Amino acid sequence: MKKFTYLPDTIRAPLVSARNQYKHFVRKRALSRLSSRPIKKLVVGAGGTHFLGWVSAEREELNLLEESDWTQYFKENTLDCILAEHVWEHLDPKDALLAAKNCFKFLKPGAYLRVAVPDGCHPDKNYIDEVKPGGSGSGADDHKVLYTYETFRELFLSAGFDVSLLEYFDEKGKFYYKEWSESDGFIERSKRFDSRNEGGKLRYTSIALDAIKPDISKG
Repeated sequence: MKKFTYLPDTIRAPLVSARNQYKHFVRKRALSRLSSRPIKKLVVGAGGTHFLGWVSAEREELNLLEESDWTQYFKENTLDCILAEHVWEHLDPKDALLAAKNCFKFLKPGAYLRVAVPDGCHPDKNYIDEVKPGGSGSGADDHKVLYTYETFRELFLSAGFDVSLLEYFDEKGKFYYKEWSESDGFIERSKRFDSRNEGGKLRYTSIALDAIKPDISKG
């Protein structure tokens, strides 16, 4: 019903276009109002997700690589947190670093970027076949990089962040997990929240980390 699939294409196409334009307008308006909020929480590459207290943006409104998109909505050093689930794997290494640096620039000192990507050390071959660049999984045809916890951590260190790893597999297939609160940034493709992990077997997880902008005023 929402996609108007019951209608002929000649009628459905303009309706879908009008709906998408309206959603784009709503997201732009929400982004414009975010700067006036006391706590500024931003989801980038949201993929249609919405969380209470957060403002969601798609690439059409906020391109991670375009500083002019950021300055349209925000001043530097003003955002409290940014959330990005399965976004960075769609960027090549050069763009991934640029995106990280843009996030760094617009976060407050002491604020953080919570980010998750597919895990290149996951011990399940079927998982790797799904998420690798050009893999069989949904969206993998656009994946540019398959990160390990070390390469992903290094990316954000290079952008100036301190890094706290939240969950990941190491090279020996051992899973590491640090308690994290979903209210600080919800990651669906994770140990606790991915429905594919029912029964205790970790069929689908991510490398998840908090990249924290150092607050030099605190020493």
